[in-house]
Amino acid sequence: MAGALEHIRVIDFGQYISGPLAGMLLADQGADVVRIDPPGGPRWETPANSTWNRGKRSITLDLKQADDLAIARSLIQGADVVVENFRPGTMDRLGLGPEEMTGTNPRLVYCSIPGFASDDPRAAMPAYEGVVGAASATFRPPDADSPRPVYTAIPIASVYGAFQSVVAITVALNARERDGVGQRIEVPLFDSMFQSIGRFGVRVHNAPPAIPALQELWGGIFQCSDGQYVRFGGPGNQNFRQFVEAAGITSWDDEGLTDFDRPLDVPQFRAEAQRRIRDLFLTRTAQEWEDLIAEAGSEGAVCRTSAEWFDHPHARASQMVVEVDDPTYGKMLQPGINARMSLTPGRVRGPAPVPDQHREEILAELKPRPPAEPSSPQNVMRSALDGVKVLDLCIILAGPTMGRTLAEYGANVIKIDNPRRGSTVARHNDINRGKRSILLDLKSEQGRDVFWKLLEDADVVAQNYRAGSLERLGLGYQEVRKRKPDIIYASLNAYGHIGPWAERPGHEGFAQATAGMTRRFGGDGMPESQPNPVNDYGTGFMGAYGVALALLHRQRTGEGQHIDSALAYTAMTLQSPFMQLYEGKEWNETSGQDALGTGPLHRAYQASDGWFFVGAPETALSGLSALDGLSGIDTLRGDALASSLEERFQGNSVAFWVERLSAAGIGAQRVITNVRELMTDPWVESHGLSITRDHDELGPVTTCGPAPRLSRTPVRPGIPAPKPGSHAREILEEHGLGNRYQTLSDSEVILTDGVAAG
Repeated sequence: MAGALEHIRVIDFGQYISGPLAGMLLADQGADVVRIDPPGGPRWETPANSTWNRGKRSITLDLKQADDLAIARSLIQGADVVVENFRPGTMDRLGLGPEEMTGTNPRLVYCSIPGFASDDPRAAMPAYEGVVGAASATFRPPDADSPRPVYTAIPIASVYGAFQSVVAITVALNARERDGVGQRIEVPLFDSMFQSIGRFGVRVHNAPPAIPALQELWGGIFQCSDGQYVRFGGPGNQNFRQFVEAAGITSWDDEGLTDFDRPLDVPQFRAEAQRRIRDLFLTRTAQEWEDLIAEAGSEGAVCRTSAEWFDHPHARASQMVVEVDDPTYGKMLQPGINARMSLTPGRVRGPAPVPDQHREEILAELKPRPPAEPSSPQNVMRSALDGVKVLDLCIILAGPTMGRTLAEYGANVIKIDNPRRGSTVARHNDINRGKRSILLDLKSEQGRDVFWKLLEDADVVAQNYRAGSLERLGLGYQEVRKRKPDIIYASLNAYGHIGPWAERPGHEGFAQATAGMTRRFGGDGMPESQPNPVNDYGTGFMGAYGVALALLHRQRTGEGQHIDSALAYTAMTLQSPFMQLYEGKEWNETSGQDALGTGPLHRAYQASDGWFFVGAPETALSGLSALDGLSGIDTLRGDALASSLEERFQGNSVAFWVERLSAAGIGAQRVITNVRELMTDPWVESHGLSITRDHDELGPVTTCGPAPRLSRTPVRPGIPAPKPGSHAREILEEHGLGNRYQTLSDSEVILTDGVAAG
């Protein structure tokens, strides 16, 4: 079966991570991706190129030469999509910029993924991953009182830039199918990081201080009797009671140690509870705990290394790991397909090419594309997903992020929450803006009748429950499809929908633990979680990508389909710089809580009044040496260079060094470790990355805003997250059920009060 992008031609100018990864995600879904390699091959030599460039064709072009520049122009003129991640203005200076190219090829979708936006004061700065991470509070330490940053080797900014770019590209292709014209897209890495910050950027201005409860002590990472560690979900899972019985600690009930709502306002109780829980996990091995927790139906996972996960039976059975015969490294294991489609399944189309491998065939295909018919004026500036209706049944983060993303592109998203799930809708202010809300009991026959009525003109159903949960209610894909054959049904979960762990519960922390992220960030010490819930939000974007692909396919064929993604898939993609296994592989990447960077020219340094990050190639040493206070450093390398820079940088302030290094063309950025500071930055606020608006019940609420910039169908943050249930009457009336409102309310099939925004 063909992929959803089978007839799409992509010209990929990407270097380093974000551009090549975006190209890979498009190639995995069937696009013909033509990679433009510079003379000498990719600028960064890494085995990960074998992943990011798989399934593409390659031609080497020197864009400083007129003949090659003309070839590049011809390729763009015949393409559907361009992906590039140079600094703003680079492609313009070559005559290949988005304005000019969309002018000559009106159907072109041109996506730029710069480090900083074209109107950001830092636009010209070399935006190395670490520089963007420093700017976006990514290196904030787990200990909030420590001023020392902690570097993470996981390229969150680059991966999030790629994720949000492929969503934007595919949504733009949907709009092109409708309107006949393409558009320009910009997804800056810095801007994209606000979607990773997510709930940590939310501030309810009038909220009273929260009192921690016992639940916080139960959920975490614990050392076990064999010295290994296990991540436990604690009482957040509905099967906590079964865990208490399986662990043989029912006697703890009388002591209040299993009352997870009990406030931790008595220091002595807190200390005793912490000790008892810690000692409990020391009574079994990590694997024994993982097995016991799974049998109890609760959430738990051994904190594995990435190498251990590659060999795990579930990683293989779920196709999270695929084998590629690479021309450079031989048999290589790589991350598998992320967004998975039932009718248009993605696949790895082949290994990464050697540079210029397909030159002759690519040149033979060059031919001008006939000009497109201009779009009718009434279609211009319509939202890309205008007219698409989504029923969002999701909970917590990943699934609702999928729905929120679709709403940002103009979809009509109805958020359906369970009125009996608890007193709050978790993370509501973060992930439910742009949606309308109804609290509907789908376990009741009356509630399901309402759902079936809402389904009649729906395009998408989104859910992220454990496998089998909605099937037991008669609301699984097969049942929904019988009533609405062209429905697009999106399912997200923790570990994927095939393999021995398909039905296991889990959320962010378990994907991190399972796939090696906590061990990588913790190093040789105790495993540590990444500072942001990167798998949750990332999987939401991959779900939205799958929906956009399915919508594109349905526009052409009328067919709906099932799509799925999982947190563990996303953990593999986020770690794609390291997730290759081949003969001679060494797992020696930067890790641990002492890490400041990957080398002397890509790391954080302490100045007299704080920390800043330096990002530069080794070729920049001569320029650095010319700066006052840095003379002679061009003779040093490795640890000697790092030690010399440490000593010299401490002699002046952060502002002093950032100004001078930036003026010399070096990437330099003060390390921000406080999210509140970032969210109140004037530039961030003025560009919609931090939005403060009044909530129906809560007063002013600050949330993160969307990052992608589309020239013709712009994204919008939508309405603030509404009071849960507040649109029930409106939604029922729209669907001819207004006369049932009072009956449904009296029987508590719907609720309009009593559930708060969490």
